[in-house]
Amino acid sequence: MLLCAMHIDTVPNRNSRPAYLLRESVREGKRVRKRTLANLSSLPIEQIEAIRRVLRGERLGPVGDGFECIASRHHGHVEAVRTAMARLGFDKLVDAKSSRARDFVVAMVAGRIIAPEASKLGMVGAWADTTLCEDLGLADAHEDELYDAMDWLIARQGAIEKRLAARHLKDGGLVLFDLTSSYFEGVTCPLAKRGYSRDRKPGTLQVNYGLMTDARGCPVAVSVFDGNTGDPKTLLPQVETLKKNFGLASLVMVGDRGMISNVQIEAMRAMDGIDWITALKSGAIAKLADAGVLQMDLFDERNLISLTHDDYPGERLVACRNPPLARLRAAKRQELLAATTVELDKIKAMVMAGRLEGRDRIGVRVGKVIGKYKVAKHFDLNIEDGAFRFAVNDQRVAAEAALDGLYVIRTSVAKEDMSAEAAVLNYKKLAEAERAFRTLKGVDLHVRPIRHRLEDRVRAHIFLSMLAYYVQWHMIQAWAPLTFKDEAVGDSAARRRNPVAPAKRSKAALHKVATRTLADGTPAMSFGRLLAHLATIVRNTLRPTGSRPGEATFTLTTRPNPKQAQALDLLATITV
Repeated sequence: MLLCAMHIDTVPNRNSRPAYLLRESVREGKRVRKRTLANLSSLPIEQIEAIRRVLRGERLGPVGDGFECIASRHHGHVEAVRTAMARLGFDKLVDAKSSRARDFVVAMVAGRIIAPEASKLGMVGAWADTTLCEDLGLADAHEDELYDAMDWLIARQGAIEKRLAARHLKDGGLVLFDLTSSYFEGVTCPLAKRGYSRDRKPGTLQVNYGLMTDARGCPVAVSVFDGNTGDPKTLLPQVETLKKNFGLASLVMVGDRGMISNVQIEAMRAMDGIDWITALKSGAIAKLADAGVLQMDLFDERNLISLTHDDYPGERLVACRNPPLARLRAAKRQELLAATTVELDKIKAMVMAGRLEGRDRIGVRVGKVIGKYKVAKHFDLNIEDGAFRFAVNDQRVAAEAALDGLYVIRTSVAKEDMSAEAAVLNYKKLAEAERAFRTLKGVDLHVRPIRHRLEDRVRAHIFLSMLAYYVQWHMIQAWAPLTFKDEAVGDSAARRRNPVAPAKRSKAALHKVATRTLADGTPAMSFGRLLAHLATIVRNTLRPTGSRPGEATFTLTTRPNPKQAQALDLLATITV
């Protein structure tokens, strides 16, 4: 008697997908003979399992009843960052040769965007819930390998920045440079020093670092300095880098008034092909006003005046007056004077009541107050052992108020090559470098606090953050239609005609902010919120219910919703 039955056999295939064979079993007495009817390996696993259940005589229900999810990892934000990296050729930008060290650097850069709050020790754990390690082949990553990759990266920083400069800088173009600081946790790093804290954490150890960008604010290079290095000392090394390492024959360096001082200008004057745009400090402006060169009635009908002066040979000065800024500064000064007066009145009352005595003790108390509000120059103080008197010096207040809203741009670029209006706008582009620092230090990339102990590791940490900002900068531009970012690119005609006036957002951008919606009625999002929304796209690992250990699994990724699909499509428009 012959008994026949069909079934599906799963045949292991080493490291490849198993083979799925439809077979017929024939029993002849005590003997069972198998015959292969078809190879089902090319079918999706869902169809194979459906056929298997039919052959078992099971009643088919929803497909999901036959599978169980054994892993689910966030994927959409990883896909977004890796898509941007692919458009930028980022992997080859880091190193032309593929290597595990390069993969770790790419992972750390991507990780600073998708999980910026994670330290190096916690980074691998943060990646475990995403598809980042899986996609880069780093599922077995260990923290020690991250530190090795940082050492590998810092040795290649010069070559990477040279490639970035070749992409984004050109002869005769603008180069923006600005300096900031970040506080340091620990006491052993030789770079960590006490200096002027831009984090408003006076007395803490810090490191300084300067960011170099193109005219748009796209980062090109970053340099790290001791925490007590003054702004002017950081400039000339950047100029030398631009000339020697990046091969630029000519350029226009743009830096703020604290960065480009007379000493640096004299040094740049001796270099061929170097021009600059900066601004005068308040003391220099007051000197011009006292000499009668700057007269306020000149600004009655216009807010921009071009002039030259013997103290600035070979340079042009562009004096600008911004009435709204003048009103803002006047109001702020009055607030500070009033607040200081209230505190000084309290000290005066204490002295009169005999609760505060001695010239030294009174002086210390007064010094804290006037130092707090930074208006000491506007007060006349009289301190004695048992008496304290003060008065606001109206003459000094009036002298300072006369210069409210007034700033002076100085540049060596010839009028034929750059108009006065263009010089003002180009100086204002330093705001792009300041925006980069806010991104690096703020909620987006978390460059601070710095926890590394070794000098090269600190440099590598800041360089990794800069590379992450490079990728994020391009993502921000691509996602402008979906975020609150103003899509108006470049300087409008009105802005060029009146560069002194405060920059205004376009009507479309103001509408997005006011309504928090886009033109199509869908919600507008911040960069971080959009990235988090993409993270809801997950990659699920599934296997048939009741599978034996080692049986094949398959993945199923969440289908993007329209907003997510649009965000991913926009990243495909990134160009370099």
